[in-house]
Amino acid sequence: MGLPQSKKGFDMAAYMAWEESQVERHEFLNGEVFAMSGGSDAHYTILGNLFSLSKTALRKGPCRAFVSGMQLKIETADAVLYPDVFVTCDPRDRTDAAMLAKSHPRFVAEVLSPSTGAYDRGRKFELYQCIPELQEYWLIEQDRQHADLFRKNAEGFWVLHPLGPDDVIELMSLDLRLPLLELYEDVSFVPENEVVATI
Repeated sequence: MGLPQSKKGFDMAAYMAWEESQVERHEFLNGEVFAMSGGSDAHYTILGNLFSLSKTALRKGPCRAFVSGMQLKIETADAVLYPDVFVTCDPRDRTDAAMLAKSHPRFVAEVLSPSTGAYDRGRKFELYQCIPELQEYWLIEQDRQHADLFRKNAEGFWVLHPLGPDDVIELMSLDLRLPLLELYEDVSFVPENEVVATI
């Protein structure tokens, strides 16, 4: 997320109409729009792996996976976001009214980056928690093989399940199991002690 651009009287409907004509993507929150930043090679490789694995596993079922270009509208939070990957199984997200933005995901994943990591773990997670259907939120690191899965329990509390390279992720919301290592296929990690020379 970039710097906010305030627009007086800019409500969600006005934003949705305005966003359709924009070259760059923007998220919307409480009358402000925020330019979206780009991602690294690792970010898009992980994102692509997750989308591919999810789409294959969910084929011919009632659920559909969407990648970062699809909007997610959260009416109760007055927000429209672009998750990296999300899955919805709700028939309301297959209607003509939901062609440009979905509203009822079971699962959302974000690939963390230095510029958005704190936002994804904090304010953005708060916004996602306003979605009643959401059951799991997954934060995936791009500089090491690690992910944090938050799952809503029967009491409505979000419980953290940290995952390492040898773990198999159980996405209970989708009845899906994914080895964490498969998310990192073709990802090149830069050694922490590597110094990049500049001229």
